[in-house]
Amino acid sequence: MKLLIAVVQDKDSNRLIQALGNRHFKTTKLASTGGFLKEGNTTLMIGCEDHEVETALDIIRDNCSQREQMVAPISPMGGNADSYIPKPVKVEVGGATVFVLPIESFFQF
Repeated sequence: MKLLIAVVQDKDSNRLIQALGNRHFKTTKLASTGGFLKEGNTTLMIGCEDHEVETALDIIRDNCSQREQMVAPISPMGGNADSYIPKPVKVEVGGATVFVLPIESFFQF
């Protein structure tokens, strides 16, 4: 048995949860916050049998697209904020980060 921990952008989470549910994967949704852009993420915990891992990864890949987004940089710390003119920059957002962990035992009460 495996535990997949998938960190996805909030915009992709509902579509992904629906797609996983359609294929009978049970998921637990946790709210989380990203470190780089400080935007909301969703962390999903997905338990599955070893032979189902590739199917789950395909569903995640198909429903979590990467895209470019314009963001305004944060003003520099310790510098003169009056002379700082933020210029929006393009960053890649979306996609998914997935960890696959072995599960030694599983209990449901």
